[in-house]
Amino acid sequence: MQLSDFDFDLPDTLIATRPAKPRSYARLLVADGDAITDAIVRDLPDWLRAGDLLVLNDTKVIPARLSGLRRRMGDTGMTEARIEVTLLEPRADGAWSALVKPLKKVRDGEEIRFSDALSATVESRADGQAALRFNLAGDDFDAALAEAGAMPLPPYIAAKRPADAQDKEDYQTVWARNSGAVAAPTASLHFDAPLLEALAAKGVGFVHVTLHVGAGTFLPVKVDDVTQHKMHAEWGQVTEDAAKRIAEAKANGGRVIPVGTTALRLIESAAAGGQIAPWEGETDIFIYPGYQFRVADALMTNFHLPKSTLMMLVSALMGKDRITRIYGHAVDNGYRFFSYGDASLLLP
Repeated sequence: MQLSDFDFDLPDTLIATRPAKPRSYARLLVADGDAITDAIVRDLPDWLRAGDLLVLNDTKVIPARLSGLRRRMGDTGMTEARIEVTLLEPRADGAWSALVKPLKKVRDGEEIRFSDALSATVESRADGQAALRFNLAGDDFDAALAEAGAMPLPPYIAAKRPADAQDKEDYQTVWARNSGAVAAPTASLHFDAPLLEALAAKGVGFVHVTLHVGAGTFLPVKVDDVTQHKMHAEWGQVTEDAAKRIAEAKANGGRVIPVGTTALRLIESAAAGGQIAPWEGETDIFIYPGYQFRVADALMTNFHLPKSTLMMLVSALMGKDRITRIYGHAVDNGYRFFSYGDASLLLP
């Protein structure tokens, strides 16, 4: 399998920079086997059955993008430099791994001040990243970060406009509760209270799992032979209760349908032994054509980047030829792509 096998032409005009309003009024492409139907996300109950189980990622995106000042006393007096920081993940020692730009403008031991309340000390630098230790922890850190930080919009949106206050609502799922992600599980952004109520009335169940989506989700594939690609690792958890409910749904004939590739990758990681089980740890599972799915029966997901690992994942689920037709239909019919774009329901 070559990287070029997962390429397609995408007009720049189809990259969404704002979500649909209300959330559930985004378009929904339903691919049921070879049949393609154009629908709206709010129609989702029409396509699901009583006993189906939606697997929802309850990670919460932190406002991980920070802008601060580094002050330094030099031969000619005090100098300042504007420093842009994107938090990547907390480290076991309590510091944060972060992208720092420009990294050459900071030294180990220097302080970067982001607001009156929030600052961080540079502890080390390596491989284009820095370890930052903040002056606050716990709820105090969360409150100060919420005040000073901006949502870490994906690069293809950030290149078109800066994050603003509206993104703090738009780029968060309605059920987010476990802080730690620096990217949203974007298929879940289409759900609102009326849609959840309509699904529950249909007899569709919900179960929550947690995968903290990292910035590595946007890393490009750099090898021509895709089987040689090394996936980034992300922390996730499937609780004992969640594993039990997923197993029961399958045993009772219901379909297990993850909402988003993050939820799918997590439950497949938790089923590495052949069936779903409680699981916690870092997963770097890479799903590409030829993969045998153990848990997921279908998938709701947005439309993905050309030549991305997520294109490979949906090709594994639906088949490469089908995905080519699905994406051709989406482009020809003006579906909006990527994090704030429209959705697809993929039923193999």
